[in-house]
Amino acid sequence: MLRLIGGVAVAVFFLLPYLVMFFGSVKTKKQIRSVDPTYLPTEWHLENYALMWSTPETPLPMNLISTIVISVGATLLVLLVALPAAYYTARVRFPMRLVFLFLVIITQMLQPAVLTAGLFREFAFLGINNTWLSMILVNAAFNLSFTTWIMHSFFSAIPKEIDEAAQVDGASQWTTLLRINLPLAWPGIVTATIFAFVACWNEFAASLVLLNSAELQPLSVALTKFVGQYETSWHYVFGVSVVSVLPVVILFMLIEKRLIGGLTAGAVK
Repeated sequence: MLRLIGGVAVAVFFLLPYLVMFFGSVKTKKQIRSVDPTYLPTEWHLENYALMWSTPETPLPMNLISTIVISVGATLLVLLVALPAAYYTARVRFPMRLVFLFLVIITQMLQPAVLTAGLFREFAFLGINNTWLSMILVNAAFNLSFTTWIMHSFFSAIPKEIDEAAQVDGASQWTTLLRINLPLAWPGIVTATIFAFVACWNEFAASLVLLNSAELQPLSVALTKFVGQYETSWHYVFGVSVVSVLPVVILFMLIEKRLIGGLTAGAVK
């Protein structure tokens, strides 16, 4: 009984901000700025979710498409590079291997906000500034090291004898990776994919600097357009926030079992 009460208390504590955000999204601007505000709306205005897509502040439909394209593109690029890198570092004992792994993880200390000026000049020189490609490359680069480390630990946990047995049967190194190791490391791959996707979905600083066109900016940047110097459309701010959170919540619900399996793999021997 105490566990149930504790679980409910924790759930309410973490869900309360999202409930307040949802209730704010169905209020009018006048209700939110009332002298005596209430948590629950006195009148429910669900039409806010329809009206916010055609507001003059920012083209939200294009912002949503931009967020999806950048997040999916960067996540696929991360997997394309991190999978063979993690497999190679887990299987091959090459010189300076630990130094290489240390240099990979130390790049996590560098954040896009610190490097935006340099990235802006570099992409301007390459002619890809203010494009989806630039943001896909930036998001992929800054999530590559963490993804590589996660999958490296899972590949290292797979017995090397399995690879040797597959190679004795005539399988190449790529076949061993794709057909033998990937199914065994699938929980780790799902975990790494989710972390990379969520990080790309929520990225803000680099997008604010590198994307000048309102149509190309993701939802994280478009959200700030409703905050003005003299007036803020809080009902739209809350509405866009709810829309931004929902895809991630749905994704977590769909792969919850695999994600938990990936996070707890190796905890019990």
